[in-house]
Amino acid sequence: MGRYRPPAPKSSAYVTVEGYEALQTELKALWRRRAEVTLALAAAAAEGDRSENAEYIYRKKELREIDRRIRYLQKRLPDLVVVRDLPSDRERVYFGAWVRLEDEAGHETRYRIVGPDEFDLSKGYISMDSPIARALMKKALDEEVTVDTPKGAQRYHIVGIRYEGAS
Repeated sequence: MGRYRPPAPKSSAYVTVEGYEALQTELKALWRRRAEVTLALAAAAAEGDRSENAEYIYRKKELREIDRRIRYLQKRLPDLVVVRDLPSDRERVYFGAWVRLEDEAGHETRYRIVGPDEFDLSKGYISMDSPIARALMKKALDEEVTVDTPKGAQRYHIVGIRYEGAS
């Protein structure tokens, strides 16, 4: 039996201005970190027997991870479309919108719809490819949306849409 896995579906290539700048900053930081790791790797390699040298093995693994992320960012950054303009209809949910939702129990949550390369739930950023963002797209204030979740269908009421600033 083979271990073939079909390729993951292509994610959207949209990104906010802040997200693009963060990715560029990450790439620069990775190059600096790579130089440090390479020096540490060379020092560990000079210690002798590499097969039992934990420092050497760790640094090789760290270098592989850094190189993998650098390769990804170098391929991804040129393909990204930076969304700089606000939509003409700001009464509906589009890319970059901050959306406040109220569930059936009356609990409010706030999300910003961003590109898949910049989602961060701790900040309230959700990917435009996520089920909840797809359900929200093009909806207007006071509309109700239903999102299929592992717990079953969840219903939300849109109570706020904003485009400038975080809150």
